[in-house]
Amino acid sequence: MIINYSDQEIIKGKKSIFLAGPTPRADKDASWRTEACQILEQMGFDGVVYVPEYSTWKPKEDYVDQAMWERIALTNATVISFWVPRKLPEMSAFTTNVEFGYWLHSGKVIYGRPNNASKIKYLDWLYRLDYDQNPYENLQPLLEASVELVNNLYDEQISEIIPLGERKMIKKLRK
Repeated sequence: MIINYSDQEIIKGKKSIFLAGPTPRADKDASWRTEACQILEQMGFDGVVYVPEYSTWKPKEDYVDQAMWERIALTNATVISFWVPRKLPEMSAFTTNVEFGYWLHSGKVIYGRPNNASKIKYLDWLYRLDYDQNPYENLQPLLEASVELVNNLYDEQISEIIPLGERKMIKKLRK
């Protein structure tokens, strides 16, 4: 497994998972992505894991540079795993809401959140409506489903944003 952090050049053209969700803004708050990477490593995932944080686990300071890194990595990701442990005000996940809505119809989204997450009803509703699935309530099963989906979807030729009118639902891709 290769972890590709946002202070590194983006690795393209490989089987990959983007870990989407809130990023801690204070040093005292630990990133959930540390545990996610450990789980993927233990599972033997053999692709790239895009982590939108510095390799030092601190958020990137240049907003535009960070946003562009994420945009390119999201576009290149085979699967986007949304884990939303929203806790206000520490982990607000406002950008996550936009990314979730933008990428939902790509057919490469897996979504979950802990049961104690705040303000997630709309995300839950959209995921159920569009994917006909309940959100994952634990990180491990979410990542297991992500690895299964990445292995089903991986195609070295897919590397562009699919226009909204051509996006497929996940249930169509799993057939």
